[in-house]
Amino acid sequence: MSQGPRRAGAGRGAAAVQLLVTLSFLPRVVEAQVNLKRPCPFWAEDGHCSIKDCHVEPCPESKIPVGIKAGSSNKYSKVANDTKELEDCEQANKLGAINSTLSNQSKEAFIDWARYDDSQDHFCELDDERSPAAQYVDLLLNPERYTGYKGSSAWRVWNSIYEENCFKPRSVYRPLNPLAPGRGEDDGESFYTWLEGLCLEKRVFYKLISGLHASINLHLCANYLLEETWGKPSWGPNMKEFKRRFDPVETKGEGPRRLKNLYFLYLIELRALSKVAPYFERSIVDLYTGNVEEDADTKMLLLNIFQDTKSFPMHFDEKSMFAGDKKGAKSLKEEFRLHFKNISRIMDCVGCDKCRLWGKLQTQGLGTALKILFSEKEIQKLPENSPSKGFQLTRQEIVALLNAFGRLSTSIRELQNFKVLLQHRR
Repeated sequence: MSQGPRRAGAGRGAAAVQLLVTLSFLPRVVEAQVNLKRPCPFWAEDGHCSIKDCHVEPCPESKIPVGIKAGSSNKYSKVANDTKELEDCEQANKLGAINSTLSNQSKEAFIDWARYDDSQDHFCELDDERSPAAQYVDLLLNPERYTGYKGSSAWRVWNSIYEENCFKPRSVYRPLNPLAPGRGEDDGESFYTWLEGLCLEKRVFYKLISGLHASINLHLCANYLLEETWGKPSWGPNMKEFKRRFDPVETKGEGPRRLKNLYFLYLIELRALSKVAPYFERSIVDLYTGNVEEDADTKMLLLNIFQDTKSFPMHFDEKSMFAGDKKGAKSLKEEFRLHFKNISRIMDCVGCDKCRLWGKLQTQGLGTALKILFSEKEIQKLPENSPSKGFQLTRQEIVALLNAFGRLSTSIRELQNFKVLLQHRR
């Protein structure tokens, strides 16, 4: 298995920027459906952030494409959308034909069972698109950046992710953890000695979470509120904040490790995009929104992205994961899946709506990438001209996958920008 890049090479950064440019022209991956009102399932919420920059502006009803509003979450063709109403009717008749005396509660139970079956290959908790609280959000109008959300609420979220979901015993402390006894004496080597003693899959899990954390921190450093004059905010790179989070001296060597994990995560999602290409290359998939010309352009640009990923050779190799003893591998994979799914649920505990939006989107994107990587056989069996009864991606998963990869590409581009700024200051 690839252990990730040895250094943040310029070639890799250029590849990230090239893919980012293509991603930025996809017109219909910037509208995400999300439920920002789901309660935190793990602790009593501290209350939502009152800072104005935490606010998320939903899409007006008139701006939502007809095909997205009316279509089922995993139907992409015009034919599929046109027949949805007929299918719903047939499904209702079938349900009624089973037993006309079924109570509403029993029918709900059947629906819940179906949802449970559908969720068995998911690595993340997806929002219920049928919920009245779900709303469409234009991601371009709600960019990820520093909002001022910090302190105990934000720390609690990340601490729960690392301490309770990264296969780590309480007796082992992460580097720079303020709760570690005698901190300052240990430069983190004891933690990494413990980490290297874990199996491959658990090491990968930690690196993915660390890489995601590093990526989010880079976005905040690059789009920081520098000043606000007469109600007009000025956003830009904050060198002091970047050094605080990533400088080798200020982080006691932890910063470079975080950035290395960012590139590792980039390779994981890059691999997923190349693996899922056959799913989108089928003629039946046309990403239907109701605008024929725009739909065709979107499909063409998406296929261009997949072509770019195939030309990039340094992919992650997932085949060595969950290998060996079948029973043990299956158990470990399920544990891996449930731990990541738990992290996606923790995103509902984020107190800032904008941070919650982007946190959910990026964890769902990574969860979708993992689902793809471990569904290779199902993807290879996809029929060309008919819907798949096996591997499926919902519209929500597609939007999350592409935007999560776009965020990673942006992080690498911003990292290159910070390097230039640091060189000019010397």
